[in-house]
Amino acid sequence: MDTNAIEIRGLTKRYRDFALEGLDLDLPYGCVLGLVGENGAGKSTTIRLIMDALERDGGTVTVLGRDNRSREFLDLKEDIGVVLDETFVPEVINAKQMGKIMAGTYKNWDQAAYDGWIRRFELPLDKKFKDYSRGMTMKLGIAAALSHHPRLLLLDEATGGLDPMVREELLEVFADFAAEEGHAVLLSSHIVSDLERICDYIAFLHKGKLALCEEKDVLLDKYGILKCSREQLANIPEEAVHGKRVGTYGVEALVEREFMPRDAVVDRANLEDIILYMVKGERK
Repeated sequence: MDTNAIEIRGLTKRYRDFALEGLDLDLPYGCVLGLVGENGAGKSTTIRLIMDALERDGGTVTVLGRDNRSREFLDLKEDIGVVLDETFVPEVINAKQMGKIMAGTYKNWDQAAYDGWIRRFELPLDKKFKDYSRGMTMKLGIAAALSHHPRLLLLDEATGGLDPMVREELLEVFADFAAEEGHAVLLSSHIVSDLERICDYIAFLHKGKLALCEEKDVLLDKYGILKCSREQLANIPEEAVHGKRVGTYGVEALVEREFMPRDAVVDRANLEDIILYMVKGERK
């Protein structure tokens, strides 16, 4: 088996007012990759390009060992579970009818597994989709995605707009799925705390460009928050400062720990700190 479930090289998609430029990204098997970025950063565009649902302008995408433009990839779609931010389900059908539709769509459809997920998620069988809450909608999409036994999950804002209890439940499901041999998960989200909890790798998209892609634990070890005076900050190597906030009484800066003087007090930075400083922190 290949090392990576997804390999992206130089992926480019241009619109009139936005461009995803030269994206390089790997998702190893056995891992959860968190794709984070502000609205409009290119997260949904990336997922649609992975599925070859959009025409790309450049680059290559390999999914489960196959070029996503090849004929073999059409058969591999059976092995990919997709849950998009907007679930395209006819409003008048219910969960029971959804199961019948999926059974006619996927060769690997497992009705018993679907029934099990419906029970676990406590979804009503006869309630029409138009009467579902956002949480119920996401749970139904995930139940359907998991019930044709995929090896790869592509999840676009699957936890967005959900209450903390529902998010907790779904994050456990995603983590358990990725832990199975030969599985992987790509989870796009703007809820950085969710990604910090379950992701092995973090890819940060900013205005269509990959600002960073790294193992989560490496990121958390690499960066910290330095609180100091302006004069003290002036003595820190410029390449070690990745964003700062200047206040009346001093400066807070996102810094690389390895460049800090021994007497510097550097607080732990969480993933949200790292992202916010890189996006909004005034650069030195």
